Amino acid sequence: MAARVLDGRVVATALRSEVAEEVRAAQSRAGWTPRLAAVLVGDDPASRVYVGRKIAACAEAGIRSVEVGLEASAATQRVRGAVRDLSADPDVDGILVQLPLPAGIDRMAVLMEIDPAKDVDGLHPLNVGRLAMRLDAPIPCTPQGIVELLDRSGLPIAGRRAVVIGRSEIVGRPLATLLMHRDATVTVCHSKTAGLAAVAREADLLVAAIGRPAFVGSAHIREGAVVIDVGTNRVEDAGLVARLFGRDSPRVAQVRERGYTLVGDVHPREGAERAGHLTPVPGGVGPLTIACLLRNTLRAARRRREGGR
Repeated sequence: MAARVLDGRVVATALRSEVAEEVRAAQSRAGWTPRLAAVLVGDDPASRVYVGRKIAACAEAGIRSVEVGLEASAATQRVRGAVRDLSADPDVDGILVQLPLPAGIDRMAVLMEIDPAKDVDGLHPLNVGRLAMRLDAPIPCTPQGIVELLDRSGLPIAGRRAVVIGRSEIVGRPLATLLMHRDATVTVCHSKTAGLAAVAREADLLVAAIGRPAFVGSAHIREGAVVIDVGTNRVEDAGLVARLFGRDSPRVAQVRERGYTLVGDVHPREGAERAGHLTPVPGGVGPLTIACLLRNTLRAARRRREGGR
């Protein structure tokens, strides 16, 4: 069987259109426009690309945005101070701190400075706790996007056996919480999980978010399972790419032309052969993450400016 492709770009386009329409309505009704502040520390190329995409997406949706850049050598106190100033700024509705931060900066100390009402990534401990308790809270963008993709694709969550490979604070843990809230039976796996492949094969819904290119193969995937690939791994080895995609794949030429290609956590050919539904990389989860960031920013602005309407 060949897996049906779950194209995240289609769902993301719909979400972004909905956000843009609501932004226009807020401007017409009440005269305000959401404003997002993105904090970028250092000059990591990937982080700079991600922030650039978020800023561009804001512009397309009619959301105002600003990038706050700090050098990689900035001390934790300086980064905390910048975030604290944004939290106090009445014209800022949402704050995101682009992760990972450079070595030597206390990530949690920085995140703690975000006003929980402006925390559009849902990483402040107060919001993590509220989400766990099923209280109103911003939902981390990637897990939120995954649930949207499943819902809008007509794929059930309730009663499904879900396995999440990866326990990060950004994806694995909050996604497990969301799936449990939707009545899935959830197992979270990680590098210390014994018999990981056997556990993963039990899943009706398998989410790979481990950060290792092509780690999840046919041995991990139950025939016909829904497989969500969160990985975006930069691979520069043309030989490896040929083994993963085939020697005639355009991905091989891509490596030779630009020096790399993006590979998910799921083996592309084995995943396509075993899964019933599979997200591509790129074009699967990534676009949804940015779309949900826009929606979180709009919701934060509405709560602040209209008292939660």
